Amino acid sequence: MKKIGILGTGMVGQTIGKKLISLGYEVKMGSRTANNEKAAKWAAEMGSKAGHGTFGDAALAGEIIFLCTKGEATIDIVKLGGVANFEGKVVIDVSNPLDFSKGMPPSLFVCNNDSLGERVQHTIPGAKVVKTLNIVNCEVMVNPAKSGGKATMFLCGNDAAAKKETGEILKQFGWDDQLDLGDITSSRALEMMLPVWLRIYMSTNNGYVAFKVVR
Repeated sequence: MKKIGILGTGMVGQTIGKKLISLGYEVKMGSRTANNEKAAKWAAEMGSKAGHGTFGDAALAGEIIFLCTKGEATIDIVKLGGVANFEGKVVIDVSNPLDFSKGMPPSLFVCNNDSLGERVQHTIPGAKVVKTLNIVNCEVMVNPAKSGGKATMFLCGNDAAAKKETGEILKQFGWDDQLDLGDITSSRALEMMLPVWLRIYMSTNNGYVAFKVVR
């Protein structure tokens, strides 16, 4: 199994990392400092297959890299990871361009004719960026059955082989129903789905929801 790097120490990064370790992957979690308390605690709890370090350490160690970062920090974090450390690698972008500056519900700081996924790809042009998993909460990301049904997960990216490899990981997470939306510009649509998800959450007080394409 390939080694995984995770950039981000929040709930999303920790949940995805825990699932990957349960599947047998080695995972290194990256943060701004090598001795980040959250990352160190997570790694200690996860055991011998878990490690932690800087963003650069995680990007270098990972053969596949997950971006589990807050949207406004994503590009800066990718740069801190070292552009060369992403070269030729599959980068699974889970981030969303949420803008909380005017309170709830948030808006998007980029949409329509650009996306955060595209900006990530532009920042690391030698990487194979795949956008996926950003449309559900972190528990549903790694266990779609928590949504209460057989949900659909979307993915997009410029490299067909990278999407296939990402799709295999999605299957290991339980996403048997997948829909490839095309190249990385489809990140625009995927990221614009998040406000819909948030409105559903606010209306139902239920975060365990997902989308299903009936065809």
